[in-house]
Amino acid sequence: MTDAIRIGLIGCSSIAARRFVPALAGSTARLTAVAARDPARAAAFAARFGAAATTGYRELLARDDVDAVYVSVPTGRHAAETTAALAAGRHVLVEKPLAVDAAEGAAVLAAARRAGRVVMENRMFVHHGQHRVAAELLADGAIGDLRVLGAAMAVPPLPAGDIRHRSDLGGGALLDVGYYPAHAALLHLRAPLEVVGATRRTDPRYDVEVGGAALLRDAAGVDAHLTYGFTHAYRSRYELWGERGRLVLERAFTPAAGWQPVLRLHRQDRVELRTLPAEDHFRGALDAFLAAVRGDAESAAHGARTLAGLALLDAIRAAGRRAGPQR
Repeated sequence: MTDAIRIGLIGCSSIAARRFVPALAGSTARLTAVAARDPARAAAFAARFGAAATTGYRELLARDDVDAVYVSVPTGRHAAETTAALAAGRHVLVEKPLAVDAAEGAAVLAAARRAGRVVMENRMFVHHGQHRVAAELLADGAIGDLRVLGAAMAVPPLPAGDIRHRSDLGGGALLDVGYYPAHAALLHLRAPLEVVGATRRTDPRYDVEVGGAALLRDAAGVDAHLTYGFTHAYRSRYELWGERGRLVLERAFTPAAGWQPVLRLHRQDRVELRTLPAEDHFRGALDAFLAAVRGDAESAAHGARTLAGLALLDAIRAAGRRAGPQR
């Protein structure tokens, strides 16, 4: 492998252009090739970012100037394209979630072990320092013992033709935006997490859920209220509610690289506002992946958390279906 890890893109998505390629600047990797289902789209993307365009995903995997790939295709294709890349001997950073369910995710991770390659889910938000600060304050007793976690991620209604409305492409609000509050619970609560109940909101125009909520309980008896959806004003937040105060992050999951988060610490007689440094959590996730590829860090814990997240989403999905749809 050359000094710079050579990256190929499988999927010329908006997030690849807006966040992934800019994160490569100054990193120990460089973009060498891109592939899309539409050759014209790949050519335009490649010209924009100074890379080679290929006529398909398999052609990209056959190149000798690609050490690793970033997969940003529709969710329902994540597992298949990641497995193909692993079989071709490439390391893989794949957009979240790794797979549509825990069984599919476990198969991908097993393929990575057989191939001796790194596969990581791009769980970028956890690499932002605001979550470390929140965890440190909680551990230091700033709000006393934790009693409740509340987390929400939602976006305004999507266009009717958006691929996230298609079940055959792994669509639905749970996998897309429900992923974030579920992983906030995994980040701060004590495993195992029990899904006490869930709701699922549907729309007769689509065969996927457009929203929902879940009630969890952790091993210490802490409750978690999770809300997600495609039918709301934008929100990206979580709150840690303890016996003596609350910690609130309002831009918890999708802060821009230049955004300075403001952590609110609510106590009985005052509210403290702490402005935290701006960070590019996408760059943080990329650096963690590159460290694992170089052998400077292990990825087993990341894989275990990936499977825990998929299992939790499976349990929320099942509980929501038992409760029946809301319209």
